[in-house]
Amino acid sequence: MNREEIFKTVLDCSFKVHSALGPGLLESAYEECLFYELRQTGLKVVKQKPLPLVYEDVKLEIGYRVDLLVEDQIIIEIKSVDALADIHMAQILTYLKLSNCHLGLLINFNVKHLKDGIKRVIL
Repeated sequence: MNREEIFKTVLDCSFKVHSALGPGLLESAYEECLFYELRQTGLKVVKQKPLPLVYEDVKLEIGYRVDLLVEDQIIIEIKSVDALADIHMAQILTYLKLSNCHLGLLINFNVKHLKDGIKRVIL
């Protein structure tokens, strides 16, 4: 699968999870369910992938973690908040820079219609 096909699969799985669960749950519940759905499609998915910060020649393990990394290409950052804020966008942009990935998906599951909670982020 190419990156766009993987991205479409991620969207399809996200909509499936949101349709089944609706808004109002903890972020961790959505993460587990989306992880399960993506694995069911045969995609390689890593949950809570550590992301080191490299400063000059020093690799710092300071606790950054990507919610889901799909096929080593797409970062998914999951939220369950009243509304996405600028800090959420800054977070996924930072993760994209640190990981050398170029495509990210910021998903807020705490919305009535999931299409209103999805932001595609390209670096």
